[in-house]
Amino acid sequence: MNLFVSIFFSLFFFLNQGLPELREQYINASKSKESTDVFFNLVSKYNNDNATFLAYKGAAITLKSKFASKSERKELFVQGVTMVEKAIKKEPNNAEVRLIRLSIQENTPKILKYKSNIDEDKKVLIETFDKQSKDLKEYIKKYCKQSTVFTTVETKSILN
Repeated sequence: MNLFVSIFFSLFFFLNQGLPELREQYINASKSKESTDVFFNLVSKYNNDNATFLAYKGAAITLKSKFASKSERKELFVQGVTMVEKAIKKEPNNAEVRLIRLSIQENTPKILKYKSNIDEDKKVLIETFDKQSKDLKEYIKKYCKQSTVFTTVETKSILN
């Protein structure tokens, strides 16, 4: 029993301490291949059931596809998106997972046809915003301010 409690608290501590770094690395990851590699290396060894970390790992793989050879792009993108979708299925009301998918869908080219859940994800973010932790609220606000998919009314509902 003590071992279980110890493992649980260690995992809880890691998850809470690791998220701020993951969020910051995710923001920076799209800026360059090197930043993407740093982010990917941070999440690549993740092998757990936590939906948020699974979504970040999927996001890292989709970002790697941006810098991959033509022959690898589609395979990496599909692999990453599959992980993000698995995370959504695990925790459909997880605002951070929804934000990750929204950010991918907003920033992928139309030709990839991965934009069908933007309104659904925005709705979850708006409806669950007040229930989120302070740091996640700030992260969502930061994204919302630079996003082009939120209407003025939606933006106001999050920023106020």
